[in-house]
Amino acid sequence: MSLSNVSIQEVQHDKWGRCVSLSNGRAELLATLDFGPRIIHLSSQGGVNLFFEDDNQEIQQGGDAFVPVGGGSWNIYGGHRLWTSPERIPRATYPDNDPVDWEKSGEGAIVLRPKEERWNQVRKEIELRLDISSPAIRVVHRVTNTGAWPISFAPWALSVMGAGGRAVVPMTGADNGLLPNRRFIMWPYNRLNDSRISFTESELIVDQGEGPTPYKFGSDNEAGWAAYSNHGDTFIKSYKPVAGGNYPDFGVSFELYTNSLMLELETLGELQEVDSGATVEHTETWQVVQGLDLRAIGLEDAVSKLQPYVTR
Repeated sequence: MSLSNVSIQEVQHDKWGRCVSLSNGRAELLATLDFGPRIIHLSSQGGVNLFFEDDNQEIQQGGDAFVPVGGGSWNIYGGHRLWTSPERIPRATYPDNDPVDWEKSGEGAIVLRPKEERWNQVRKEIELRLDISSPAIRVVHRVTNTGAWPISFAPWALSVMGAGGRAVVPMTGADNGLLPNRRFIMWPYNRLNDSRISFTESELIVDQGEGPTPYKFGSDNEAGWAAYSNHGDTFIKSYKPVAGGNYPDFGVSFELYTNSLMLELETLGELQEVDSGATVEHTETWQVVQGLDLRAIGLEDAVSKLQPYVTR
């Protein structure tokens, strides 16, 4: 296949059923059509999936985190998904188990359209656009208020990464002299002495693996990117945070969650009141850098190795 072409085709996957496959010769993706949608696979061409796949249902429903509701139970499935924030149960865990419509939307692009979330009264869609000559992937998340009254939410894009990798998140902010220059938000179950977490002068490093508890933090992430390295490749997702913007969870536009099975890189749009019939958008740009292994270099060198790919 020529690097100047993007291949798009519907396929039958042995684990996930009907899916749509996208590839440009450098990166390849797989999005589910029998449920979700989930972008269930992302890799360099012919590489190992960087996303987590919950094909053995290791993350169980029930309890405080995942509540069965009318229409079936919500499943994480894995991959990349679109939610709305602030997180509320059962709103967040709407059971997205119905078939997904899709169509091509220009050269190298598709749109995924699940059914309307009836009692949430929102309609979501994800547009994927592969660059024809690079590993870059534009991911546009849209949420429409289909109800009769305004509702407040922030679009929330969650990429669930597979076990065993290393995440890098920039932590520096503006030089404000004697005034604070960044937010670092913690969740109640965190342990401050968690050995998976390392701080350097300019970034936070999280090595996915076993820990005493799950761990989650939020930051304003002025740099607007985060990376995850696994299987010898590195996934980078970028977005455009609004300085001083109105965000959920004490004002953070980026969140990271990890447990013993996976790690989530999460970006958010601004929290706003959305009128009936109005649509909000939140855009990420993804890259897969083949052969860049952030686990094989010193912690202090991680950001310098990433700079060629994140400099705006």
